Amino acid sequence: MAKKWELYKLDGDKLERLKRSCPRCGEGTFMADHKDRYSCGACGYTEWKK
Repeated sequence: MAKKWELYKLDGDKLERLKRSCPRCGEGTFMADHKDRYSCGACGYTEWKK
């Protein structure tokens, strides 16, 4: 499991997310980055990489 400070990047005054968020669950849930897909552990939503 990733630590919270590994999911964001601080650039001056701006906080940037490094991982994708789930379109079903909303901004509070990150998607896992696999070799061939992105997947949400909460709802099971999957996006395949091209």
